[in-house]
Amino acid sequence: MSTEALSPAPLLHVSQLSKAFRGVQALHDYTLTLQPRTLLGVIGPNGAGKTTLFNLLTGVVSPDRGRILFNGQDITGASPDAIVRAGIARTFQNIRLFRRMSVLDNVKVALQSTQPFRLAEAVLRLPRFVAQEQALEERAKALLAMLELEPYAAMPADSLPYGLQRRLEIAMALATNPKLLLLDEPAAGMNPTEANALMHLIARLRDELKLTIILIEHNMRVVMGICERVQVLNYGEIIAEGTPEAIQNDTRVLRAYLGTVHSEPNHARA
Repeated sequence: MSTEALSPAPLLHVSQLSKAFRGVQALHDYTLTLQPRTLLGVIGPNGAGKTTLFNLLTGVVSPDRGRILFNGQDITGASPDAIVRAGIARTFQNIRLFRRMSVLDNVKVALQSTQPFRLAEAVLRLPRFVAQEQALEERAKALLAMLELEPYAAMPADSLPYGLQRRLEIAMALATNPKLLLLDEPAAGMNPTEANALMHLIARLRDELKLTIILIEHNMRVVMGICERVQVLNYGEIIAEGTPEAIQNDTRVLRAYLGTVHSEPNHARA
C-alpha cells in the first residue's frame, strides 16, 4: 500500500483566496492545505492580511476569488453560523465576552447557540428542556475545568484578569465543538508567565480534544514554541512557509519584519 493511500484527507484546503478592500489587496492568492491535528502559526507585520484570512475562513467577509473546502465541504462564502455548525470556531483580537454575565453563563450561552429548542418547552419548563439545561450546565462546568476557570464560575466575566478573560473566550469557542480552532493573537497583552501558561494550554487542548489549530500571534516565543509549521504573510501574500527553524533563518522574513537582513538570524524572534 502506498504512503499516499495512508495519508489522511486534509481537513482544510484553501486555494487562490483573495480579498481587496477599496482597491487595497488585503489577501492575494492565499493557498493552504491543512491536515487534521496540525498546529499552524500564521505571522506577519501589521496589515499583512492575517485577520482578513480569519474573517474569510469564518464567513465574516466573502472572498473576491478563491475556494475554501472544509472537511470535504465547500464553505466558500457561507454564513458565519453555517461555518460554526460545520466545525470552525474562532477567538478575536479584541476579546468578545458578555461582560456583565457570569463566567459560567458565558459558556452556557455559547453552548445554547448550538442546541435546538422549542419555545413552548422553555416557557413551560417541560422535562426535556430541564434535562437539556442540566446537561448544558454540566458541559459548561467541564469546559471551565479544562481551561482552569472553575473557581471563577460565578464571577462576572469583566472582573477576571486579562489572561483569564482570554481563556474564557477560548472556552466559549470550544463550546461549539469545533474541529478547527482559529486563535487570533491569544497572547496579546499577556506577561511572559501568562504567555508560557497559554502555550502549554493550547498544546494540551490540541492533544486532548484532537483539534486542528491555526494561531495568529505576534509573540514569536509562543509561535516558535508550539507550532510545527509556520506561514509568513506580507502585503497579503505568503512569503515563506516551513518549520519554525527554517522561518527564523529566512531572509525574506527578516526583510518583512526588519526592513533589512541582519547577520544574526535569531533577530526574527524580536
